[in-house]
Amino acid sequence: MVQLPEARDLAPRLAVGAFILDSGLTLLRADRATAEGVHSMACVGYPFLTKIRAEQFTRLLACSELAVGGALLAPLVPTRLAGLALTGFSGGLVGLYLRTPGMRQPGSLRPTQEGIPLAKDIWMLGIGLGFLGAAGRRRRAAVSRYRRAARHRRCWCRG
Repeated sequence: MVQLPEARDLAPRLAVGAFILDSGLTLLRADRATAEGVHSMACVGYPFLTKIRAEQFTRLLACSELAVGGALLAPLVPTRLAGLALTGFSGGLVGLYLRTPGMRQPGSLRPTQEGIPLAKDIWMLGIGLGFLGAAGRRRRAAVSRYRRAARHRRCWCRG
């Protein structure tokens, strides 16, 4: 049985999913200069990416964004699974923010003006982590309902 997302998860799934999907669609149409800029910034934070060509990296990044954004927007994808994808993706972006020189004020996690576009990705990480607990919320609620019902059945005053 497929469970649709809870109402409280819909707004963040739609907002983040649309944001990431739009970014992926934009990157799919990136020209060579844009691809090289995105690749060079990623290589500063993650040096192993220098082994991948700029166009190939940008295409892989765009496809990843399309997959994560699509998973968040698709109601049949369980919230925990969409949260796992979002947490992994945004964790990489936060790692890039933390590793790239000039993105943070010296000795602080506070962003510089250049770091604000990357620092904002922390909210996606928070939403993804919140989604990871989605099934636990349902399970705890079901157990709580079961226990309440069991207490009422055993009550001596109700016969």
